[in-house]
Amino acid sequence: MPDLQFILSDEDKHLISRLDDFIYVAENKYTPKFTPFLDERQQMIAEKTLSEKGFHNFLFFGGDDLCKRKVLGLFPDTPSSDAFPIVPLMFTYRKADKLTHRDFLGSVMSLGIKREMIGDIFVEEGKAIIFSYDTVSENIISQISKVGSVGVKISVCDEVSITPNENFKEIDGIVASLRADCIVSLATGLSRAKSADFIKSNGIDVNYMKIFSSSYTFSEGDIFSVKGFGKFILSEIGGLTRKEKLHIKLKKYT
Repeated sequence: MPDLQFILSDEDKHLISRLDDFIYVAENKYTPKFTPFLDERQQMIAEKTLSEKGFHNFLFFGGDDLCKRKVLGLFPDTPSSDAFPIVPLMFTYRKADKLTHRDFLGSVMSLGIKREMIGDIFVEEGKAIIFSYDTVSENIISQISKVGSVGVKISVCDEVSITPNENFKEIDGIVASLRADCIVSLATGLSRAKSADFIKSNGIDVNYMKIFSSSYTFSEGDIFSVKGFGKFILSEIGGLTRKEKLHIKLKKYT
């Protein structure tokens, strides 16, 4: 089994097949085509597919430069973010009320709206922005007056004034090397031997690709997920100890 590989789901394969139709429309009917919102893994698969097909007039955009979930647009000529069917919706409520990303997503999904129609959700004290597809934005505005038990007001946002708030738990440690079994051992608290067995049996996702080799070498900035333990970033590789081991820092998404 290769050390590093794509494991394509049925959804991934469907996305790839749709790209052929989108390319045809953009090139032959001179009409831009847009996917639903894609997560970071889907974006990488789509970009790789388009590159292999020799199509370059495309752009990923999520409504703001800081968005991670993005729509892919395929264009007959120069791509423009102004053409994307994305509507940022501003929710305002009392600052005393505490709402989370999950609260807002749950309220939207309860309307029967698919997850792929919703992009990033930025939340601050007393306000939030949901980046939605234009086909569902009016439904959200007209149907939602409360998020949970909290009353909200919704309007189309002219200017994005909220920045995403990502929470991390920092993990500092010393590892013998940047091998996958060493990194996973620090991230999960499993022994190195058990980490190696876990990787061989279950695989881990590194930069949205599947790895089954415990000897795979990590690099600074790599994002990885270990099923049952969470998602992490190898945020910093420090210097060597006297015994020539490495100081590293991980960030765990919380």
